[in-house]
Amino acid sequence: MRDFPQVGFKLDLPSFLWLWRIAAWSMGLSVTLYALLALSGLWVRVARVRSLSRPAWLGLAHVVMGSLLVALVLLLLAVGVVGTLGYYGDLGHSVHLPAGLIVVSLTLASAWSASRILAQKPWARSLHITLNLALLLGFALVSATGWSVVQKYLP
Repeated sequence: MRDFPQVGFKLDLPSFLWLWRIAAWSMGLSVTLYALLALSGLWVRVARVRSLSRPAWLGLAHVVMGSLLVALVLLLLAVGVVGTLGYYGDLGHSVHLPAGLIVVSLTLASAWSASRILAQKPWARSLHITLNLALLLGFALVSATGWSVVQKYLP
């Protein structure tokens, strides 16, 4: 899987442990936010389907959590690229990179589809839900492949 471009440099830092800590916390927070987003999204859906009122703060909380998820996923991408380039000098050492790119793509697509949800655009809501279900699989894949990557860096 070495068909990615080589940049020909390595960062000479004493330890990348701080970088992996950022990644571990970011991933944990991302999965937690995903779960909270799923719960708040279900709450919104149940309230809409049953014509119930929902708390005024719920929609804003969902948007804020979604925005934080986007930021964390982009932080994870940056940490992964910097860490891999710094440690190896190039990218493409495992299937974790494509898995991560899938998660980044699904997260950004989900955020985009969320911004299109209106009563006049019913396709946007179903697309948003479908992308989020796919994102669940993406998080499972990136978690599984990430575990093998972590093992490479631990002494």
